[in-house]
Amino acid sequence: MTKVSLRRNEEQRIKQGHLWIFSNEIEKVEGESSNGDVVQVYDSRNNFIGCGFYNANSLIAVRIISNKEKVDLSKLFRERLQEAYNFRKSVYPNRCSFRMIFSESDFMPGLIIDKYNDTFVLQVYSAGMEKNIELITKILQEDFSAENIFTKGEEHFRKLEGLPIENKIYLGKMNEEIISDGSVKYKINFVTGHKTGFYFDQCDNREFFEKFCNNKAVLDCFCNSGGFGLHAARGGAAEIIFVDSSFEEIKNVQENFSLNEFKCKTEFVQSDVFDYLEKCKAENKTFDVINLDPPAFAKNKKTLATAIKGYEKLNRLAMDLLKNGGLLFTSSCSHHLKEEMFLKAINTAAIKAGKKIQLFYFNNASLDHPSLPTMEETVYLKFTALRVSNSPYVSQFRGIT
Repeated sequence: MTKVSLRRNEEQRIKQGHLWIFSNEIEKVEGESSNGDVVQVYDSRNNFIGCGFYNANSLIAVRIISNKEKVDLSKLFRERLQEAYNFRKSVYPNRCSFRMIFSESDFMPGLIIDKYNDTFVLQVYSAGMEKNIELITKILQEDFSAENIFTKGEEHFRKLEGLPIENKIYLGKMNEEIISDGSVKYKINFVTGHKTGFYFDQCDNREFFEKFCNNKAVLDCFCNSGGFGLHAARGGAAEIIFVDSSFEEIKNVQENFSLNEFKCKTEFVQSDVFDYLEKCKAENKTFDVINLDPPAFAKNKKTLATAIKGYEKLNRLAMDLLKNGGLLFTSSCSHHLKEEMFLKAINTAAIKAGKKIQLFYFNNASLDHPSLPTMEETVYLKFTALRVSNSPYVSQFRGIT
């Protein structure tokens, strides 16, 4: 097996539980190895550290998969898939659809599996998982009774790994599915839907959001397939306005609303959210509850400063539309925007809007999206709940000025 030796002192982060070895941390590679092969990793004193998938074309040169010197991938994958599935069923016993594998967080580096009933949608972002995809699909068929298996990867992340930009159907068809998040049903169109078809990461936060919508006027911005607004309807909202720039998503929301047989007053608006908020302000329209769940504004560190300004503007516009004492639920899925940065952007928005805000809830992604304390890269979603009032601004955030 190929041996990868690290430069002096580069092993500390790995020994503490981080799973990535970057190309500039490697001293030498001994032996021939193809991208996606398993290699053994040693520190500068020739002490064994672990085994991982190698990729000479990636900045992440090795992704650790085991602390053992020999690895039986068939046994290892089977055990980890079963462990991940068992955990999801323990926290969501009544659900058949959830994120089953969350890459490094489930010790399956570079692999995401979303389960939609008996349909399994994969995102493959490491050469090692790409090389072993047939083994993975075999286990899904044998151990989890998969009827449909296909990939829906993001071009950006596959390019980073030097992987071909293509999606494949490995079993069955790319059919539509009707799923439940535990209380609300959704029709999933895998052809037109974003990501793998649905955003499971906000499921727990939607359940929380629902509690505050009874008899309220609710605005759901960047509504996508309607998750937050649909939960508002389930929570007894008096009125809900769904806003998204995508015609397809607005159509999906309407279908999902009908699918659940909800009855409250609704409006479905295809519009740029910023434009719609400005329009509401000009018309003096106000709401009791507003939800903001935008796509990632910061795709990389270079765009972070612009993204922060975007979050400030978005949250300021929303605060302007809230009734005194109204509630703002606001999220960021930008990995590069850290928690303290996001809270500071919200704080700045409140100052500019002349509002007082109280943060009464903060969360990350749902329970089927665990993170590793040793890998900050596994944390990305930030969800906040705030009470917004018109009294003179007083900062409520811990240590933020």
